[in-house]
Amino acid sequence: MRPLFTDIATRKAPSQRRRESTPLRFRKITVADVDKIYDILSRYATAGTCDYTVGGIMMWVDYFNYSFAIVYDTLFIKGVSEENAALTAFSVPVGAMDLRDSVELLRDYCAANRIKLRFSAVPESMLQPLAEAGYSAAEPLADWSDYVYDIDSLATYSGKKYSKKRNHVNRFITDNPEWSVAPLTAENLPAVRDFLVRRHLSADKQESAAYEQRQVMRVLDEYQSYPYEGLVLSVPGRGIVAFGIGEVIGDTVFEHIEKMDHDVAGAGEMMCREFAAMIRERHPEVKYVNREEDAGDPGLRYAKEQLHPVKMLAKYDVTAA
Repeated sequence: MRPLFTDIATRKAPSQRRRESTPLRFRKITVADVDKIYDILSRYATAGTCDYTVGGIMMWVDYFNYSFAIVYDTLFIKGVSEENAALTAFSVPVGAMDLRDSVELLRDYCAANRIKLRFSAVPESMLQPLAEAGYSAAEPLADWSDYVYDIDSLATYSGKKYSKKRNHVNRFITDNPEWSVAPLTAENLPAVRDFLVRRHLSADKQESAAYEQRQVMRVLDEYQSYPYEGLVLSVPGRGIVAFGIGEVIGDTVFEHIEKMDHDVAGAGEMMCREFAAMIRERHPEVKYVNREEDAGDPGLRYAKEQLHPVKMLAKYDVTAA
């Protein structure tokens, strides 16, 4: 995997005068900006965290109040801290510029707007480069680490540690011998929308669940505008019982959305397996499945742990020491 930032020796950094003459101008991110954002993210591979994907940005664009600017083929994202929505925070810039130059642009912007320069959701691999640029005070974001899995393991559930998952899949197949999967397309999108509407929101987290429901519906409404790949799981007599949507960047597929009918035994395990199998077949270069954070939800954390991640990608808020 290439580093988050291109080696300065291979790119000509902007001069001091050019940098000072190019102030950052942030604006709200819309679906019309997806192509240009994805172009930069796909060319400058990230440290593997979901925050540097189209889905990771667009699913939470309102929640974290994201806006963006592109200068010298470099993407700047402005939002708020995951830990404190009252604090303005920036993603680590991604693109052709050297980190020191891009940080200098952010310093100028923050000075002009009288705000403190703070980086949020910083991948662990970027702590040292940021420290060298003058930002070394790192605060761990305990609930925002990404869970990353071996794609072969999820596509097969092979091995003793996945015996319970195989049992759930076998139960699903026994109960639904004529099950089927199909790519998510314009043709089956209306049925997927209907399925999403029928699902009940969790009573103990209505606010966050309602926000996510709206965002997922927006993704479905604008599906053709995103670089996504989706899969739909159906059974006779009931129709759709699960669907998943993801995005491939480098050697990782980021599964942004996975929804299932919890009344259908094994639907979730089956969806997880079949989605990984589909991506593995389409993209032999993909080695990992990033199923993103648990956001401090105990039930979600337990479910993610039961899939046996091969690594956790820690994130931090970072400021000047």
